Amino acid sequence: MEDFPKYYTRLFNGITDAIEALQKQKYEQAQLILIRAQQDAEEMYLADGDEGR
Repeated sequence: MEDFPKYYTRLFNGITDAIEALQKQKYEQAQLILIRAQQDAEEMYLADGDEGR
């Protein structure tokens, strides 16, 4: 199995959670999950870039 970056895993899990919320017709919750996952993944990506410098 490939070792994906942590930010990818965070975003993937957020998408999975949002799909589950959509299936339950919890649209606002799905939107908030996606926004948070995007923000978290971006912060993790930037943090990884800072460590590499």
